[in-house]
Amino acid sequence: MKKKQANAKALLPILVFLVLYLGSGIYFEYIRPQEGQMGFYIMSVVVAFGLALIVAFLQNRGLSFNEKVHVCAQGIGDDNIVIMLFIFLMAGAFSGLASAAGGASSTANLMLSIIPGRFVVPGLFVIACLISMAMGTSVGTITVLVPIAVEVAASTKMSMPLIVGTVVGGAMFGDNLSVISDTTIAATRTQGVEMKDKFKVNFKIALPAALITLVILIVYSVKNPAASLDQYEFNIWLAIPYFIVLVLALVGLNVFLVLGLGIVLFLLIGGAAGTITFSSAFVAMGDGTSGMFETMIVTILVASISALMKEHGGFEAVLAFIRRHAKGKKGGMFGICALTGLMDISTANNTVAIVIAAPIAKEISKEYHVEPKKVASLLDTSSCIFQGIIPYGAQILVAAGIAKISSMQIMPFLFYQFLLALCLIISIIAEKKGDPVSQDAGDK
Repeated sequence: MKKKQANAKALLPILVFLVLYLGSGIYFEYIRPQEGQMGFYIMSVVVAFGLALIVAFLQNRGLSFNEKVHVCAQGIGDDNIVIMLFIFLMAGAFSGLASAAGGASSTANLMLSIIPGRFVVPGLFVIACLISMAMGTSVGTITVLVPIAVEVAASTKMSMPLIVGTVVGGAMFGDNLSVISDTTIAATRTQGVEMKDKFKVNFKIALPAALITLVILIVYSVKNPAASLDQYEFNIWLAIPYFIVLVLALVGLNVFLVLGLGIVLFLLIGGAAGTITFSSAFVAMGDGTSGMFETMIVTILVASISALMKEHGGFEAVLAFIRRHAKGKKGGMFGICALTGLMDISTANNTVAIVIAAPIAKEISKEYHVEPKKVASLLDTSSCIFQGIIPYGAQILVAAGIAKISSMQIMPFLFYQFLLALCLIISIIAEKKGDPVSQDAGDK
């Protein structure tokens, strides 16, 4: 196949998207805020990408309209894209059903009931880590735990921003590692790797950051008065499905089987506990899958735009830029992190950032002989770092809104995210040269 010529103009659709989405976000968040709305979520990401797709179609006059449609169809029809869409649907159904059955609140309250009052802050961090890994959503975890964190801060002299920041950090830990998180799904499927393989690579980076964070929080707790915790109600049976899903995911069971079993367990246990009915269960699953529609549409649009940009030489232009500035394998890895971080800062959505950066990251993987499972880890970890730090991201905005404090007040207490960034940098610097990955591995 003839090698594409580098063509920076082919990247215009992404520039159009960034100007529209980032520009409107800054305008409505900082220049003319809209009451009761988050500025970066006023313009739909789907609309912004739709306009970017139109720009992509207007480029490359060497292809007819029908030929461009065929290029888009090939991009959308990639096996990994299709599998990713199916997993999004199942993850949405599972999340909707689990929330409706009361699984998340029961799991959190169960764990809170066994934590000593003196160590409630590190305890909340651990709970947030586990709940987010089981739920696969950082925002959902924050919604469940921050109200409890606010109660703890109100009943003691502990810092509200610190406790809220602790929950956000734990939520990002779980979101980064969960096999049913949309970020993990996007990172692994776009690189064609198994989730368990990405998890093993990712865990070596995330665990040290989490342990150091835990030590910091324990030291803080020892130096401050113990919290007086209320008695929170829970149903231990409703917590069991989450723990089963978490264990099965960690042992590497196929994600479709994990999600399918989780759905069945919540149907049976939720029905027996009386928290859901036959009809409400299906409504909940429908609501959950509906919540994934925007992510799925964005995936389809980005797959189309990426295919057109690649055909027009856009990917080759990015690679040419990285070749000029990156030195070897480590330089390529830093390039992937920088690209993902830039996309997250621009979109304020870690899943969207991964979907945009992933096709180019795959090309970098082949060029610089970076293992696909490492690329998947870099994509997911980088996006979670930036998403967990930017003050206009959904995670921090939701947490700040519940706690009724400024998102900027939380920023100094995001210990886990800052430590994760440090651990990621160290992991890249310590990366061995190793043997080049095969072309097949890169194309898997």
